[in-house]
Amino acid sequence: YKPDILVVRSTAVSGKMINAVPGLNLIIRAGSGYNTIDIETASERSVYVSKCPGMNSIAVAELAFGLILSIDRHIPDNVIQLRNGKWNKKEYSKSRGIFGKTLGIIGTGRIGKEMITRAKSFGMHVWAWSRSLDPEKAENLGVKYCGNPEQAASQADVVSIHLALTDDTRGLIGSAFFDAMKPVAYLINTSRSEIVDHEALKKAMDEKDIWAGLDVFENEPAVSAGEFKNDITINKQLYGTHHIGASTKQAQSAVADEAIRVIRKYINTGKPPNCVNLMERTPVRFMLSVHHRNRVGILAGVFDIIRDADNNVEVMENIIFEGAEGACARIQIDGRMSNDDLDKIENSSADILSVAQVELV
Repeated sequence: YKPDILVVRSTAVSGKMINAVPGLNLIIRAGSGYNTIDIETASERSVYVSKCPGMNSIAVAELAFGLILSIDRHIPDNVIQLRNGKWNKKEYSKSRGIFGKTLGIIGTGRIGKEMITRAKSFGMHVWAWSRSLDPEKAENLGVKYCGNPEQAASQADVVSIHLALTDDTRGLIGSAFFDAMKPVAYLINTSRSEIVDHEALKKAMDEKDIWAGLDVFENEPAVSAGEFKNDITINKQLYGTHHIGASTKQAQSAVADEAIRVIRKYINTGKPPNCVNLMERTPVRFMLSVHHRNRVGILAGVFDIIRDADNNVEVMENIIFEGAEGACARIQIDGRMSNDDLDKIENSSADILSVAQVELV
């Protein structure tokens, strides 16, 4: 079986897998993160990689708030003692409550915005930091602007992480961040485990009585069920879940609908939405604008002249005007065409109407 399109959830897609399917054209990650897909190999093989962003935002925000409330009211411990036949109302009547407390949000994408909405419903104040956030945007969101993650950490009673994993965010939540946090504050991470320095977190839990609610862990099992041992999970100041942030029936249905939309769009247009491995801009410096009649073989002759001039076509778009008689080819090339070559293109066919070369800036 040799698919044209591959849809995956948490399954890792290695370079070996991509190379094993010569006809593969599109990989769809049925979710937001795509760090489990070998993007470099996919790009080398000209395979599109698309994602389904934002479909699980509400589900993740719901779990994040569930972890906040679980820590504050010690809900898991209540349940365990009840199941063990114990009643301990006195012990579990010491919760602080979250009304009027401050939530620090790290990352104000779709999930972060859902967290803001829920925090306000609980009567919390919100301080936020994100690379894309500025004071004006923060005001529009109704939150206090933080110039860096540590500022948010210093203000918050609860910090919730909602960042994509990139080279810039890997290990971002480290010693400096935990040093800035208030003692006995809560850290919630439902994004990616690699964003948090777990050694620094364990130190903060020991030295500053920080509580953590985690849905993501280092060295998670690749299977859906199995043994899992991690020294942080035995800490009594940790409440954890099994990487289930996006795993509600509502979210999974929304992701499935989006994956189908991506497939249909690709089949109908050849251009998949939400593609993550296309260059925003190629390094080309010149573009040819060739106005021509919409006739068979016109552009073949143009490409021959570009090739003979030892230039490579990097990006090309051919626009058809109303009535399908006229067209304009916009051809981005990696080098300047000489005036003689431009004349060759213009004179290569009576159906070439005009040729212009533009230097891109």
